[in-house]
This record gives sequence, C-alpha cells and structure tokens, in this order.
Amino acid sequence: MRSSWFRPTRRSSAAAVAAVLTLTSLAACGTSSSDDNSGSGGGSKADISAPLDPKTKVTLTIDCMPPAAKAAELREWKEDVREFNKKYPNVTISGKSTPGQCEEPARFTAQLKAKSQPDVFYTYFTDLQQVLDNNGAADITAYVTPRTVPALDSIDGNVLGVLKKDGKLYGLPTSNYTMGLLINRKLFERAGLDPDKPPTTWEEVRSAAKKIAGLGNGISGYGEYSAENTGGWHFTAAMYGLGADVVSADGKKAAFNDATGKQVAQQLHDMRWKDDSMGKTQLLKWGDLQKQIASDKLGMFLAAPDDITYMVQQLGAEYENFGMGPIPGGKATLFGGNDYMIKKGSSPDKIKAAVAWLNFKTLTPGKGQFQWDRTKADKLPVGLPQPNFFTGDTKAKDLASRTENATMPVENFQPFLADPVPGKAEPPKAQEVYKVLDNVMSGVLTNRNADIDKLLATAEQQVNQVLANQ
Repeated sequence: MRSSWFRPTRRSSAAAVAAVLTLTSLAACGTSSSDDNSGSGGGSKADISAPLDPKTKVTLTIDCMPPAAKAAELREWKEDVREFNKKYPNVTISGKSTPGQCEEPARFTAQLKAKSQPDVFYTYFTDLQQVLDNNGAADITAYVTPRTVPALDSIDGNVLGVLKKDGKLYGLPTSNYTMGLLINRKLFERAGLDPDKPPTTWEEVRSAAKKIAGLGNGISGYGEYSAENTGGWHFTAAMYGLGADVVSADGKKAAFNDATGKQVAQQLHDMRWKDDSMGKTQLLKWGDLQKQIASDKLGMFLAAPDDITYMVQQLGAEYENFGMGPIPGGKATLFGGNDYMIKKGSSPDKIKAAVAWLNFKTLTPGKGQFQWDRTKADKLPVGLPQPNFFTGDTKAKDLASRTENATMPVENFQPFLADPVPGKAEPPKAQEVYKVLDNVMSGVLTNRNADIDKLLATAEQQVNQVLANQ
C-alpha cells in the first residue's frame, strides 16, 4: 500500500490511460538476442556472474509505468529510461501503464495463472506466496549482489526478508511504509495539546481523544476502521505496537485471543461508548478517516505517511496541518510495501537487465525515485518519511537530500523519525485474516453491549480455519 506511482493503492480512483512506451534504439545489428524468454532463470555461474554483454539485445516489458494522467511522473520515467540507456543502450524498456491500480487482485491472479505477467511485474509484499504457488517468479538470489545493487547492504533486512522464501530472493523493493499515529495539528492546538509531542501510549491516545472530542461541533478525537478488511488491518497494527502477534510464529494458529487482544478491543469499546470520543458514525473504511481529518473533524488515527499526500492532492488539505508520531506502544509497527519480481523462465541476460534497471530506477540514492531535487522541480511532494528502506549512512544521506528539497514541513514528522519502531511484516493470509478481524472491530464499535470474549473466540476459530487452508 502507499506513496508514489509505484504503489497507487486501493485509494486510487482515476482510471489510468493505457499506453506502451518503448524507448531506445537497439544496438549493433547482427548480435545475438536474449528475448526468447526460453531460459529457466538459472544459467551457469559464469553466466550469472558475468556482466551483461553490451552487444546482447534485451527487451524488458515492465508494468506500472505512470499513466499519461500523471504527466510529471511519466516525464521522469522517460528521463530515467534515457539516462539508463546511456549505460545500457542494448536494453529496450517497454513500459506499460496499468488501468486503475498497479495491482488489482483479480487481474493479478488471472495473469499469474495464465503466465501473462510482464517480464518485470509489480507486486505487494504480501504477494510472494501466491506468486510462488503459481510458479511465477525467477529466483534472483545469485544476480543480486553489491556489484549489481551497490546499496544492497544498506537495505533494511526486514524489507528484503519478506521477498525471500527458503533463503532465496524473488524480488526487489521499490517502496515501503510503516504505520504511525497521524494527527491533526490544528485540532491538537485548539484542544490545548502539544502537536510536537503526539501520544505514544494508548492511555495518552485516550486522554487526548477526549480533549479533542470536547471541542464539540461534531469533532471526533480518534477514528478507526471496521469494514472492507481495514478494521482487521488496524487491529493487527495495534497488536504489533503492543508487542503482540495476531498469528503464531509458525503461521499455523491465531494468536490474538489473549490479554493484549482484549486490551485493544476493550480500549476501543470504552473510547467509543464511555468517552464518546470516536464519533457515532462507524463501519468506516479506507478514505473515510482521511476525509474527516482533512476537514478538521478528526484528531488522529493510525496511518502511514503517504495518507497525507493523498489528502493534500485529492482532498485539498495542507501539509502543514498534519504531523506523525510513532505507533502507540512502540514495540513494533506493521510495515508493508511493494516490489518488482522477474518472470520465471526469463533468460539470464533478461534477469541481469531487469536487475540493472531496478537498481537504477528504485534502489540508487540520488537517482531515479530518489532524485529529490528533480522531484521538487517537477512540483511533486518531497519530505515524507517513505520510501524508508535504507539504513545507516545511506539513509542519512538520502534523508539529508530529502530534507533539503522538502516541499512540506518535515519537522512535523520528527516524532515519527526520531525513535524508529522496528517494522514487522503482515501475517500470512493477511487479507483473509483482516476480513475476520473486521468483525471484532465492528462489534466493539457498533454494539455498546458487545461480548469481547465471544468476538475474539469466534474470530480465533475462523482464523484457524483460514490458516489451516494454506
């Protein structure tokens, strides 16, 4: 889920214009071709370790190219193809914009089953098992080294970890997000709260929510989802923040029917019914809370940073009005993101070319998506703390450039950045688990007399059934 054209999520509503972009002239007539896609993705060690032969012609089809409606992003894509071709004139990048979202579940699954995905195809972090079940991605472990991806050792190991199975690497990340507490700074100030010190515990969240709701005029202090899988998603995020799990470490059993699960559910129930700080309208889904906070009717909710860009670009809000703090509890935070995989059966040369392109476009500080001075010049947002998958000196240098070219008050994110919370991947069968947990969230938020023990026990039984069918 999250920012930039790499991950236009379920929030996207504008239809993309279908297009095919083919840039660069092919080099040197009469050279051998690697475009037959007949390879297994393997090849000898010599084949893998050797650089891509500049005389070898390779064409890559790649999805999630920015649509024509996103003129600045598309212009940057074209610029990057031209720059890439200065070093790799033998590689033709055939980009394809995707109608609607870059990945729509039904379309994505149909492509995998038909083996019709592009050579380099966009996925979410949670898609790996489905891709492997359909024999869809090449093992790129041997192709991805500090030689081919110089920033490799600076990429967060947790991020790379979600793209691995049995020690083998199947994708390269393009963006990621971590959850935190998004606040409306204006309402914090009006309620006598310090917007530079967002709540860091649920007790503080509850206290602040009551003060904000006390402003009246239909203002809610805290908001929460409970429909279309988003309620379960946020229940999971809250559990992670308190150091708990929703699924056991082996992925076989539900793990939320415990003291922490009851704490999360009870807290929301009490905020809704005892404090009256969550508003009367419930069964909310993605997009509803964003509208409320953008119109100064909501004080805070759990979110990722790029929700702010959505509210500015789509809802007419201003960056200055928002801030972020760490997720309450601060033990761990749910993270997600997107990546590119390479179609299984691609030749070694095609895999090498794909890794080279992904390195240039998505994994090189100061280039491609990290060329922040260009992003600013193109009047696109700069300053959000994502993508945020680099560590150490690489992260520091990228953050310095991002801050120097910021188009928003980055100091508003300082509480979120100052004490980073360890990221934790979504559970197996995430969307099915979230769908079940929606019932817990909707139960406590719509029924004053909700039986929390029964809601959790029923959900536990249903999630166990989901996990048994893996």
